[in-house]
Amino acid sequence: MSLTKQYPRSFSHIGISVPDLDKAVEFYTQTLGWYLIMEPTEIQEDTSPIGEMCTDVFGAGWKSFKIAHLSTGDRIGVEIFQFNNQQNPEDNFEYWKTGIFHFCVQDPDVEGLADKIVAAGGKKRMPEPRYYYPGEKPYRMIYMEDPFGNILEIYSHSYELIYSSGAYN
Repeated sequence: MSLTKQYPRSFSHIGISVPDLDKAVEFYTQTLGWYLIMEPTEIQEDTSPIGEMCTDVFGAGWKSFKIAHLSTGDRIGVEIFQFNNQQNPEDNFEYWKTGIFHFCVQDPDVEGLADKIVAAGGKKRMPEPRYYYPGEKPYRMIYMEDPFGNILEIYSHSYELIYSSGAYN
């Protein structure tokens, strides 16, 4: 029996829903330094190719939404959506439910970026950054919220570097 070698796929983009697209674009470009690659645009429910694609995904009756496209420093795309019927959950951290509950960015100055996020209207989900291997390696992390309630994490080092040491001790 011949097994075909599987190769990891590249991560293309993530979609984030927010209550105010213009404020989100400002936050993500000014606080996280992401590039705006497509200005905020309104998409209508119609027979255009993008209108039909969205109806395939959302079903009929979505009417319209606003979207902007950004890119991280390592070329990962970020779609930011503002839907007409936007609802802000009281607590956007239902980690026990199936689905994506956070995304992570990397910055060697974890504390500085955390302070910038707080100054821009976000908040810390932890009192201070934590070390993965205290006294041994400088790998740090902290959970945050953006000003819109989306959960983000900050890592000091790459994902591969942090986890290549093996299991947590």
